Amino acid sequence: MHSNIDTLFSNMWDNYVSITPSAHKIHMLLAGEENNNDIVNDHVAFRTFALDKTSLDKLAAHFLALGYEEKGDYDFEAKKLTAKHFEHADDTKPKVFISELRVHELSDDAQAIIHDLVAQMNDNVVSADNFLYSGRHWDVTKAQYDTLLNESEYAAWLAAWGFRANHFTVSVNHLARTDELTDVNTLLKEAGFVLNTSGGEIKGGPDVFLAQSSTMADRADVDFGSETIAIPSCFYEFAQRYNMPNGKRYQGFVAASADKIFESTNIK
Repeated sequence: MHSNIDTLFSNMWDNYVSITPSAHKIHMLLAGEENNNDIVNDHVAFRTFALDKTSLDKLAAHFLALGYEEKGDYDFEAKKLTAKHFEHADDTKPKVFISELRVHELSDDAQAIIHDLVAQMNDNVVSADNFLYSGRHWDVTKAQYDTLLNESEYAAWLAAWGFRANHFTVSVNHLARTDELTDVNTLLKEAGFVLNTSGGEIKGGPDVFLAQSSTMADRADVDFGSETIAIPSCFYEFAQRYNMPNGKRYQGFVAASADKIFESTNIK
């Protein structure tokens, strides 16, 4: 396991930006050339399969070992996902959101494909230091990808990309240029970035103490054995948090909003 949170996040970021070049451009846009370090990361999200070898808990173990604590549980019925979020006692450390696909709720065909992919994994790879940015541990064909895509975009994405940050998230509250999500969205659109409009450009708002928006995922090449094809990779999210009636800033997640954020990796 990683001994250092900052090193882990730095390695995950490098891996993420390698297939999400727009994130680097947006980082520069929001930070300005002078203040390269003023982007605070609100949270990082991961996807996995709810199977013994790859369960949410196996991914979470990497963060629990670094002092993170489990905080919230979420259920996405239509997408067949279970999720949890984790926070560190040091609130300058990013939150972590991990979801897992309830494989047993998919069709027999889709289940067979996923079991076949995960069977190709070495048993101890999940506990390796670099697991959270290690990518794919199996061969997958375009036909398998298409079968999964027909049923679950989440499953297809995970089959193609494996284990890596699905997105990083800019904390709008901590930006130097503006602390309003509407301003951030305007800046992004003016710069030519395409936003996820599922459920509205902004999901949530002051009434649920969290407003979120995101880009639509970049595209990057994936090796499907006999062919290499560009498919949606990762996206960048933006979160503005509001104070609750007790005066404390809300730190959780809103399932109805997150449900639409997942669609940032949909084929445009």
